Amino acid sequence: MSDSHTPPAPGAGAGGAVAWADPTREQAFGRWLAAVAPAHGLDPSTVRAASADASFRRYLRVDGAGRSFIVMDAPPDKEDCRPFVTIAQLMADAGLLAPRVLAWDEPQGFMLLDDLGTQTMIEVVDPQQPSANLPLYLRAVDALIAWQLVSRPGVLPPYDEALLARELSLFPDWYLARHRGVAVEGKLRETLDEAFHLIIRRNLASPAVYVHRDFMPRNLMIPRDAAEPRLGVLDFQDAVHGPITYDIASLMRDAFLSWDEEFVLDVTVRYWQKAQKAGLPVDQDFGEFYRSVEWMGLQRHLKVAGIFARLTLRDGKPKYLADAPRFIGYIRATAGRYRELAPLLRMVDEIEGTQAATGYAFGRV
Repeated sequence: MSDSHTPPAPGAGAGGAVAWADPTREQAFGRWLAAVAPAHGLDPSTVRAASADASFRRYLRVDGAGRSFIVMDAPPDKEDCRPFVTIAQLMADAGLLAPRVLAWDEPQGFMLLDDLGTQTMIEVVDPQQPSANLPLYLRAVDALIAWQLVSRPGVLPPYDEALLARELSLFPDWYLARHRGVAVEGKLRETLDEAFHLIIRRNLASPAVYVHRDFMPRNLMIPRDAAEPRLGVLDFQDAVHGPITYDIASLMRDAFLSWDEEFVLDVTVRYWQKAQKAGLPVDQDFGEFYRSVEWMGLQRHLKVAGIFARLTLRDGKPKYLADAPRFIGYIRATAGRYRELAPLLRMVDEIEGTQAATGYAFGRV
């Protein structure tokens, strides 16, 4: 997930009355909707909430012409919608099922989109029977490969050393210092710096393709048409050009859903086989590719632990930290596999109290 974090998918949620904190913006929305309604057969009286958002965006639903539409409400002083528009077109060109931008008032931050439905992938997976979900995950893999196949350098921002490092800094700044109350200095700072250097170097060694950056079941939609083989793809506005390992790591090491390694390996090797056949630049040795996926996942997990702490402590959204133990588990599992990450594992274990201290003594803020 990106620094701005991922929203619940547009379409998810039961809907409800639309509340406006700013009467002026409410009036501007009413005027805009009335202006675009005739072209799309919209009924403004049907506007209702579709989903909340972890950023400043929110999504509304409105009926019209025998179907429903999604409205993005994104205050322009807080959200830049231009990347969303650009990437939506890239996804359409790739043959993905992504929402089309039907109308956009850029100065005011209102956008009319296709409604891809009300059911996300995460709502239909069965966590108790991994193998039963394989066909669904293979549909996700097909969407991912289609996305990666249209990659071109210089179109999307690079997932470079600076961005990887900035994301990793969320872990010490927000998870350790703000959430755990640990002073990030001395030996602890050295341990983190050394681990982050290894993680960044390993991840930048992977070939670059388009990276969705939040490719996971909460952002994949079950199409209304049962005959439609494609899953809908949402929350792509933070896409970049970076490591080919990122999105498959995101898909299989989910922020809100955990699988045993047998299922993770099964789907990952199937992705690898399909990617090879499609001519994507994956390593010819699956073992080496899987190790790269683990290192990429580690970067993501450290970042997301920091994001979840920030969402709670800065933005007043405590539900996200409830999933933090999942990420600490991911971090420990990967760090435990690689000798060079042993200091990171010891540090996390002491802070989390998951094993006896082994020589570290971190000061509390």
